[in-house]
Amino acid sequence: MTKTLRDILDAAARGVFPPDDGGTTVVPQPAHRHAGVIAFTAHAVVFTDEDEGWVRGALHAVDCDPLAAAVHPRFLADFMARTGRAHDTVDALLVGTPLAGGPPLALREVTDVGHPRVGYARERRDGVRVWAADGGVVVLGRGVAGRLEVSVEVDEGVRHRGLGRDLVAAALRLADEPVWAQVSPGNARSLRAFLAAGYRPVAAEALLSATACSAGCSGTRS
Repeated sequence: MTKTLRDILDAAARGVFPPDDGGTTVVPQPAHRHAGVIAFTAHAVVFTDEDEGWVRGALHAVDCDPLAAAVHPRFLADFMARTGRAHDTVDALLVGTPLAGGPPLALREVTDVGHPRVGYARERRDGVRVWAADGGVVVLGRGVAGRLEVSVEVDEGVRHRGLGRDLVAAALRLADEPVWAQVSPGNARSLRAFLAAGYRPVAAEALLSATACSAGCSGTRS
Protein backbone atom coordinates (compact mmCIF):
# COMPACT_ATOMS: atom_id res chain seq x y z
CA MET A 1 0.00 0.00 0.00
CA THR A 2 1.32 3.44 -0.93
CA LYS A 3 2.17 5.54 2.10
CA THR A 4 0.79 9.03 2.57
CA LEU A 5 2.62 11.87 4.28
CA ARG A 6 0.46 11.32 7.35
CA ASP A 7 1.49 7.64 7.42
CA ILE A 8 5.14 8.69 7.38
CA LEU A 9 4.63 11.27 10.13
CA ASP A 10 2.66 8.88 12.34
CA ALA A 11 5.44 6.31 12.01
CA ALA A 12 8.10 8.92 12.85
CA ALA A 13 6.17 9.87 15.98
CA ARG A 14 6.50 6.22 17.03
CA GLY A 15 10.24 6.26 16.29
CA VAL A 16 9.95 4.42 12.96
CA PHE A 17 11.70 6.38 10.20
CA PRO A 18 12.19 6.03 6.45
CA PRO A 19 15.23 3.91 5.55
CA ASP A 20 18.54 5.77 5.79
CA ASP A 21 19.40 4.76 2.23
CA GLY A 22 20.07 8.16 0.68
CA GLY A 23 16.79 7.99 -1.20
CA THR A 24 13.89 10.34 -1.75
CA THR A 25 10.21 9.54 -1.37
CA VAL A 26 7.74 11.70 -3.31
CA VAL A 27 4.15 11.75 -2.02
CA PRO A 28 1.13 13.91 -2.91
CA GLN A 29 0.35 17.04 -0.94
CA PRO A 30 -2.05 16.23 1.88
CA ALA A 31 -3.91 19.48 1.08
CA HIS A 32 -3.50 22.55 -1.11
CA ARG A 33 -2.21 24.64 1.78
CA HIS A 34 1.20 22.98 2.07
CA ALA A 35 3.88 21.52 -0.14
CA GLY A 36 7.44 21.01 1.00
CA VAL A 37 10.25 18.78 2.14
CA ILE A 38 10.91 16.77 5.28
CA ALA A 39 14.52 15.63 5.47
CA PHE A 40 15.00 12.67 7.80
CA THR A 41 18.38 11.05 8.42
CA ALA A 42 19.69 10.08 4.96
CA HIS A 43 16.20 10.09 3.44
CA ALA A 44 14.05 12.96 2.17
CA VAL A 45 10.31 13.13 1.70
CA VAL A 46 9.01 15.65 -0.83
CA PHE A 47 5.28 16.30 -0.70
CA THR A 48 3.95 17.97 -3.79
CA ASP A 49 1.41 17.57 -6.57
CA GLU A 50 4.12 18.34 -9.14
CA ASP A 51 5.36 15.58 -11.43
CA GLU A 52 7.66 13.16 -9.63
CA GLY A 53 10.02 13.12 -12.60
CA TRP A 54 10.50 16.89 -12.26
CA VAL A 55 11.28 16.52 -8.55
CA ARG A 56 13.92 13.87 -9.11
CA GLY A 57 15.46 15.76 -12.01
CA ALA A 58 15.65 18.98 -9.99
CA LEU A 59 17.28 17.14 -7.09
CA HIS A 60 19.79 15.49 -9.42
CA ALA A 61 20.73 18.90 -10.85
CA VAL A 62 21.83 20.26 -7.47
CA ASP A 63 25.62 20.20 -7.18
CA CYS A 64 26.02 19.15 -3.55
CA ASP A 65 26.02 16.13 -1.28
CA PRO A 66 22.95 14.15 -2.42
CA LEU A 67 21.91 13.71 1.22
CA ALA A 68 21.47 17.49 1.50
CA ALA A 69 19.95 18.18 -1.93
CA ALA A 70 16.30 18.30 -0.81
CA VAL A 71 16.91 21.24 1.54
CA HIS A 72 19.59 22.92 -0.57
CA PRO A 73 18.77 26.55 -1.45
CA ARG A 74 18.98 25.82 -5.17
CA PHE A 75 16.41 23.02 -5.04
CA LEU A 76 14.10 25.04 -2.81
CA ALA A 77 14.38 28.04 -5.16
CA ASP A 78 13.52 25.82 -8.14
CA PHE A 79 10.67 24.29 -6.15
CA MET A 80 9.26 27.76 -5.38
CA ALA A 81 9.60 28.88 -9.00
CA ARG A 82 7.91 25.71 -10.23
CA THR A 83 4.97 25.97 -7.82
CA GLY A 84 4.64 29.75 -7.33
CA ARG A 85 4.82 29.25 -3.59
CA ALA A 86 6.63 31.07 -0.79
CA HIS A 87 9.25 29.58 1.48
CA ASP A 88 10.01 30.89 4.96
CA THR A 89 12.82 28.90 6.56
CA VAL A 90 14.19 25.42 7.13
CA ASP A 91 13.04 24.37 10.59
CA ALA A 92 13.99 21.64 12.98
CA LEU A 93 10.96 19.33 13.26
CA LEU A 94 10.30 17.93 16.72
CA VAL A 95 7.60 15.71 18.19
CA GLY A 96 6.46 15.17 21.77
CA THR A 97 4.47 12.35 23.34
CA PRO A 98 1.30 13.32 25.26
CA LEU A 99 1.56 13.11 29.03
CA ALA A 100 -0.98 12.50 31.75
CA GLY A 101 -1.71 14.99 34.47
CA GLY A 102 -2.29 18.71 34.53
CA PRO A 103 -0.13 21.42 32.92
CA PRO A 104 2.87 22.68 34.93
CA LEU A 105 1.37 26.19 35.15
CA ALA A 106 -2.06 27.79 35.38
CA LEU A 107 -3.78 28.15 31.98
CA ARG A 108 -7.10 29.55 30.83
CA GLU A 109 -8.52 28.81 27.40
CA VAL A 110 -9.50 31.91 25.47
CA THR A 111 -11.49 32.28 22.25
CA ASP A 112 -10.91 35.91 21.27
CA VAL A 113 -7.21 36.67 21.06
CA GLY A 114 -5.59 39.33 18.89
CA HIS A 115 -2.08 38.09 19.58
CA PRO A 116 0.16 37.98 16.45
CA ARG A 117 1.15 34.39 17.24
CA VAL A 118 -2.50 33.36 17.16
CA GLY A 119 -3.11 35.13 13.85
CA TYR A 120 -0.08 33.39 12.40
CA ALA A 121 -1.37 29.99 13.55
CA ARG A 122 -4.85 30.56 12.10
CA GLU A 123 -3.35 31.34 8.70
CA ARG A 124 -1.62 27.95 8.63
CA ARG A 125 -3.63 25.65 10.84
CA ASP A 126 -7.19 24.49 11.37
CA GLY A 127 -9.06 24.02 14.63
CA VAL A 128 -6.81 26.45 16.48
CA ARG A 129 -7.20 26.59 20.27
CA VAL A 130 -5.45 29.06 22.55
CA TRP A 131 -4.55 28.98 26.23
CA ALA A 132 -3.18 32.00 28.07
CA ALA A 133 -0.80 31.91 31.01
CA ASP A 134 0.67 34.68 33.08
CA GLY A 135 3.28 35.93 30.62
CA GLY A 136 2.59 33.86 27.52
CA VAL A 137 0.30 31.77 25.33
CA VAL A 138 0.10 28.19 24.05
CA VAL A 139 -1.50 27.57 20.65
CA LEU A 140 -2.54 24.16 19.28
CA GLY A 141 -3.95 23.51 15.82
CA ARG A 142 -4.05 21.09 12.90
CA GLY A 143 -1.21 21.72 10.47
CA VAL A 144 0.62 19.66 7.86
CA ALA A 145 -1.26 16.45 7.04
CA GLY A 146 -3.59 17.11 9.97
CA ARG A 147 -0.89 16.66 12.59
CA LEU A 148 -1.35 18.50 15.89
CA GLU A 149 1.12 21.42 16.02
CA VAL A 150 2.10 23.70 18.89
CA SER A 151 3.41 27.25 18.96
CA VAL A 152 4.10 29.36 22.01
CA GLU A 153 4.95 32.95 22.77
CA VAL A 154 6.48 34.52 25.86
CA ASP A 155 5.43 38.14 26.32
CA GLU A 156 8.09 40.75 25.71
CA GLY A 157 9.82 41.80 28.89
CA VAL A 158 8.86 38.69 30.86
CA ARG A 159 11.78 37.40 32.91
CA HIS A 160 10.17 34.23 34.25
CA ARG A 161 12.96 31.67 33.99
CA GLY A 162 11.66 28.44 32.49
CA LEU A 163 8.35 29.88 31.27
CA GLY A 164 8.98 28.85 27.65
CA ARG A 165 9.73 25.29 28.75
CA ASP A 166 6.60 25.19 30.89
CA LEU A 167 4.46 26.45 28.00
CA VAL A 168 5.65 23.82 25.54
CA ALA A 169 5.42 21.15 28.25
CA ALA A 170 1.81 22.21 28.88
CA ALA A 171 0.92 21.32 25.28
CA LEU A 172 1.83 17.68 25.97
CA ARG A 173 -0.70 17.63 28.83
CA LEU A 174 -3.42 19.32 26.80
CA ALA A 175 -3.22 16.76 23.99
CA ASP A 176 -4.07 13.10 23.64
CA GLU A 177 -1.86 12.49 20.57
CA PRO A 178 1.68 13.38 19.45
CA VAL A 179 2.39 17.11 19.36
CA TRP A 180 4.60 18.51 16.58
CA ALA A 181 6.74 21.63 16.65
CA GLN A 182 8.70 23.54 14.00
CA VAL A 183 11.63 25.47 15.48
CA SER A 184 14.19 27.60 13.68
CA PRO A 185 17.61 26.07 14.47
CA GLY A 186 18.93 29.58 15.10
CA ASN A 187 16.44 30.10 17.91
CA ALA A 188 18.59 28.19 20.37
CA ARG A 189 16.61 29.32 23.42
CA SER A 190 13.37 27.95 21.98
CA LEU A 191 15.06 24.75 20.86
CA ARG A 192 16.47 24.20 24.35
CA ALA A 193 13.00 24.73 25.84
CA PHE A 194 11.44 22.06 23.63
CA LEU A 195 14.24 19.58 24.30
CA ALA A 196 14.01 20.18 28.05
CA ALA A 197 10.25 19.53 27.89
CA GLY A 198 10.81 16.13 26.26
CA TYR A 199 10.29 16.84 22.55
CA ARG A 200 12.48 14.80 20.20
CA PRO A 201 14.10 16.12 16.99
CA VAL A 202 13.13 13.92 14.05
CA ALA A 203 13.89 15.86 10.85
CA ALA A 204 14.41 19.16 9.07
CA GLU A 205 11.38 20.67 7.36
CA ALA A 206 10.93 23.29 4.65
CA LEU A 207 7.33 24.31 3.99
CA LEU A 208 6.18 26.04 0.83
CA SER A 209 3.08 28.07 1.55
CA ALA A 210 0.37 28.70 -1.02
CA THR A 211 0.21 32.32 0.13
CA ALA A 212 2.85 34.99 0.51
CA CYS A 213 4.54 35.17 3.89
CA SER A 214 2.62 37.48 6.18
CA ALA A 215 4.00 39.95 8.70
CA GLY A 216 3.82 37.17 11.25
CA CYS A 217 6.61 35.34 9.44
CA SER A 218 9.13 37.95 10.43
CA GLY A 219 9.41 36.46 13.90
CA THR A 220 10.87 33.07 14.71
CA ARG A 221 8.40 30.26 14.70
CA SER A 222 8.25 27.80 17.55
